[in-house]
Amino acid sequence: MAKLFRFLKPYSSYIGAILVLLFFQAMADLYLPTLMSDIINNGVVNGDSVYIMKIGGFMLLVALGGAVCMISASYLSSRTATGFANDLRKNIFTRAESFSLHEFDKVGTSSMITRTTNDVTQIQQVTVMALRMMIYAPIMAIGGIIMAITKDKQLTWVLAVAIPLLGLVIFFVAKTAIPLFKLMQKKIDKINLVLRENLTGIRVIRAFNRQEDEKVRFEEASIDLTNTAIKVNKMMAVVMPIMMLIMNLTSVSIIWFGGIRIDNGDMQVGDMMAFIQYAMQIMFSFLMLAMMFVLIPRAEASAERINEVLDMEPEIVDPKSADKADKERGYIEFKNVNFSYPGAEQPAIEDITFSARPGETTAIIGGTGSGKSTLISLIPRFYDVQSGSILVDGVDIREMTQENLRSKIGFVPQKAVLFTGTIAENIKYGKEDATDEEVKHASEVAQAADFVSKIKEGYESVIAQGGNNVSGGQKQRLSIARALVRKPEIYIFDDSFSALDFKTDAKLRRALKDETKDATVIIVAQRVSTVMDADRIIVLDEGKIAGIGNHKELLASNEIYREIVSSQLSEEELA
Repeated sequence: MAKLFRFLKPYSSYIGAILVLLFFQAMADLYLPTLMSDIINNGVVNGDSVYIMKIGGFMLLVALGGAVCMISASYLSSRTATGFANDLRKNIFTRAESFSLHEFDKVGTSSMITRTTNDVTQIQQVTVMALRMMIYAPIMAIGGIIMAITKDKQLTWVLAVAIPLLGLVIFFVAKTAIPLFKLMQKKIDKINLVLRENLTGIRVIRAFNRQEDEKVRFEEASIDLTNTAIKVNKMMAVVMPIMMLIMNLTSVSIIWFGGIRIDNGDMQVGDMMAFIQYAMQIMFSFLMLAMMFVLIPRAEASAERINEVLDMEPEIVDPKSADKADKERGYIEFKNVNFSYPGAEQPAIEDITFSARPGETTAIIGGTGSGKSTLISLIPRFYDVQSGSILVDGVDIREMTQENLRSKIGFVPQKAVLFTGTIAENIKYGKEDATDEEVKHASEVAQAADFVSKIKEGYESVIAQGGNNVSGGQKQRLSIARALVRKPEIYIFDDSFSALDFKTDAKLRRALKDETKDATVIIVAQRVSTVMDADRIIVLDEGKIAGIGNHKELLASNEIYREIVSSQLSEEELA
């Protein structure tokens, strides 16, 4: 957790002020029992009302000063902790933004959400407590011991027995709680995972009538977390009464032995009363530290998980100096490219070599699992090639900054993703400063203008979370419009026409021809009708290129392409 304290640097002035305020609060709290002792010894015993009123008024001023210091310290510690948590969340999010898809797979989406929310909250809570208790409690404990000794040295042996007993209880809490709290965070991850799968996969769950099975799965994850939490709380339920018992026995012992000393004339009543208060202050200081030690193990587990994200070095990083392009804009070249997913026995794609030029359409077709989506995911560097190279505009993409590379690409993913906001905002996601005319033109080319015009609010209509208030085909068309408004050098369509009917598909491809005539277009498709007119068709089979050519050439020479075509088109259409 200490590693995360580097993010507290901007708040060093606040922390300095908190230290000063807590010191004065502790001094005020430590001074009050001595003043009370003076009132009893010099005022009450002698019946001096003036003295009682004078010292009593001074006690009120000291108490008021302590209260002001406490309120100010609480305010500053809350500001510091919330600012610290905000910086942590920002850094986790920024680091996550730089991760490749492989790193996301390694950490897990549900775990990333837990780390950014629940884990940061744990750290925030401990920081507030630490700024208040871990500074105040030691001052009170040390100060209390010193003041107790000044009142009566003989009685301090009672504290010499009680404090080590409290220390043993705190040690037991720390030792047993740390593993349980680490386990709890993992089990919160599990609940998040199950919940996320249920919410995103609700249609499939209902379609297969698996609601009861999913309820059982969630209940198992929830009960698992509950049982661990009960273990921790059982431990705390035993610990707190033990600590209170030690504190009460300490009070009884002080009164018992203090009474004997008063009877012998070795101690005054006021001093014994002050000693009891100092003993309670010392014990409560240890109680505060015990509470901290309850929270610290959980925060430590959270800190480890946060550090795991912050210390994870992104696999894909920008070069220190980017090379300049030496070829035409939009030119793509694959040279002997190989790529395997981590832990896979077989490469996803192997020895891929081809080029795609501006003004041309390159289509990629092949069976399920042939590596089509993997191949095009390498162009924007969602993953890095393991061997070989990919060149854009004559420059190896590893020698370009990710921002520069991706600014050249208009990418339409296989699964259309829309964000909460208006239709216009979703289209402008491709180009933030796009004009209304550009937005309308892009949606017209993408064949989205018709359905947008029928909606009451038009382009200002709000898209629900995940685009759940539009159909699959409408999502795809808006995703295509988002790429078109960017006017990039390279268009990548990853099976982006699958949800469109044949008529809309044909109209869209015709409109795209004029819109993308100066750009490089790469289309991944399952439909033969979508790729028939491409200048170049690449046939993939088990991650390897099985053939390159146009529709007629491949139909005449490539068996795999012929099988794909014959499975989709009739004999008349083939002729």
